[in-house]
Amino acid sequence: MPEGGKGGRRKASTRTPLSRERVIRAAVAVADEKGSAALTMRAVAAPLGVEAMSLYHHVAGRDDILDGMVDAVFEEIDLPPRDTDWKSALRHRTDSARAVLRRHPWAVGLMDSRSRPGPATLRHHDAVLGTLRAGGFSVPMAAHAVSLVDSYLYGFVMQELSLPFTNPDELDDVASEILRDMPADTYPHLTELATEHALKPGYAYGDEFTFGLALILDALHPDEPGSA
Repeated sequence: MPEGGKGGRRKASTRTPLSRERVIRAAVAVADEKGSAALTMRAVAAPLGVEAMSLYHHVAGRDDILDGMVDAVFEEIDLPPRDTDWKSALRHRTDSARAVLRRHPWAVGLMDSRSRPGPATLRHHDAVLGTLRAGGFSVPMAAHAVSLVDSYLYGFVMQELSLPFTNPDELDDVASEILRDMPADTYPHLTELATEHALKPGYAYGDEFTFGLALILDALHPDEPGSA
């Protein structure tokens, strides 16, 4: 048999089989590059080198893919550490969540939107609630705490992703351009904010997240007798 035939057979036999995990990973990559609006079955199939219909052997459709993508994002977020106090554990988890959501800008609008949460999603939420319950929070107070922290997290990330700069140099350029076109005597407080705060050496917008999260965590208190 010709060598090419053997090679062709060997190449086909070593091709990585299609699986649900590969489909979800490909979908995440497409959304990271082009946004979730570009997420069609054909767009997911293309980088996998298959036809769109082949995906239906592993996923039920676009909604099923979105379920899997959200679960994959939750899988990337660190669970609250068990070897520390509730406040430190929640801070670690929330910092990790912010980093993950910044890597996947499409995800923040979908995180709690799915009616069929996957195992990583359920594990994540259960661990966060477990951290608060172990720290002395009642069930209602744990629910309040999760809602408050996650509302702040998602809102901040959405605002952060929409800003017209991503680093201090870009901030300096944007702010300087705004200041050039903005009469200081008409908008004195905005001018003051820019010159005395945002344009100071070492300023990073991400520090605002740390400041706000600390306020929230310091305002939360366990409510069960004998709690730490």
